[in-house]
Amino acid sequence: MSKRVELLWAAALVCSLLALAACNETVSNTNGNANANANTGPVTTRTEPTATATPTPRYTEEQAREEREKAKANKETIGQSLEDAWIHTKIVAKLIGNSQTPERNINVDVVEAAVTLRGQVDTAEAKAEAERVAKETDGVKKVTNQLKVVAAAKAANANKPATKKTP
Repeated sequence: MSKRVELLWAAALVCSLLALAACNETVSNTNGNANANANTGPVTTRTEPTATATPTPRYTEEQAREEREKAKANKETIGQSLEDAWIHTKIVAKLIGNSQTPERNINVDVVEAAVTLRGQVDTAEAKAEAERVAKETDGVKKVTNQLKVVAAAKAANANKPATKKTP
């Protein structure tokens, strides 16, 4: 798969997760048309609200439960907090969308915002890239990189029995 197609898939996955989180938003606009006739009354001085950080999209307990089930099936560990599940979701999505990291070979454990990367990669660059992705993910406090670099040819022959040449 080309790098561009992989990036498009990753973007689609992230957008889908954000859309799903937005669909769970049940707050309605109770203000209605309260401002429609705002200029008809006496003039008052208004104070502008202070800027606030953009909140994390709503991530529900149900989504976290589903993420933990997927992680368990992949022999990964996620802590019990919503934040741990959300961090796991973000890192896995980023690794899937990054052609330099073989996500299917990388296990991502997240407990109390501490991430542990386990598994095998083909190059030292892939190992470093996976660590960079994890470290740059919002909410991550610590990353432990236990990835092992195993050459592709070695990994392919790992399950084949050794053959002896006879004279």
